[in-house]
Amino acid sequence: MDQASKLHNHGTANASSGWLNGLIGVVIFSGSLPATRIAVMEFAPVFLTVARASIAGALALCMLMLLKEKRPHRQQLLSLSIVAVGVVVGFPLLTALALQYVTSAHSIVFVGLLPLATAAFAVLRGGERPRPAFWLFSTLGSALVVGYALSQGLSASATGDLLMLLAITVCGLGYAEGARLSRTLGGWQVICWALVLALPSMLALTLFTAPVSLTHVSLPAWLSLGYVSVFSMLIGFVFWYRGLVQGGIAAVGQLQLLQPFFGLALAATLLHERVSMGMLAVTVAVILCVAGARRFSR
Repeated sequence: MDQASKLHNHGTANASSGWLNGLIGVVIFSGSLPATRIAVMEFAPVFLTVARASIAGALALCMLMLLKEKRPHRQQLLSLSIVAVGVVVGFPLLTALALQYVTSAHSIVFVGLLPLATAAFAVLRGGERPRPAFWLFSTLGSALVVGYALSQGLSASATGDLLMLLAITVCGLGYAEGARLSRTLGGWQVICWALVLALPSMLALTLFTAPVSLTHVSLPAWLSLGYVSVFSMLIGFVFWYRGLVQGGIAAVGQLQLLQPFFGLALAATLLHERVSMGMLAVTVAVILCVAGARRFSR
């Protein structure tokens, strides 16, 4: 086998691993909004945001110390700050606030906009250049999601919808910036250092916003806090950033179009929220868009 064939096979295998790691990350993230919806019924949104970041940050610090990871360079601190603002604080806080106004099933639909936001920031920050047909499928998938949301009457929950749109924007930036930095710093190291960077302020805010008593908090709320802290904030990113680096930020980012499918299933199962046939139809359509976007991503 010549060198060109070996490089081609290696690239194909690496891309396949990227899509697998990305899919695992998406499945883990799919439980975030339903779990957040359960948690904000008994925890204040700000406390929930800083508490989950504090728990994840403490675990990340332990991981970095046990594995004796080198500290990031000074030039990498700005990128880590962007990741922290986007995915450690911004997205969790904005979604927690939004879920006071909308159901988790409604908010999950907005996650369909994440691939387009991530792809846009992959071009702006990651230097990627997908083919024109990629943008067609990515935009079509996002348009289907937004079109369905509009058909449900966004004006009835304008505040919640605006908060979700802001959450998607900062999250897309955090995903692309984290993946770009992962090329040199490593996937799990990026999210761990971002969490550690935010840890001092998150701990202080946790103590400041903590309720007087936690005796009223139910087991489902505690389990939800545990899930969004350990899985959504840490473990999911280990797979996600690895997948973005291996398969390409814009390409693997399209897997987020599948997140509504998993999330809606969880919302219906755990929260007994109504999932309409329209929601399912949109999900099937965006799955086809994922397949098309993958084909023309490079």
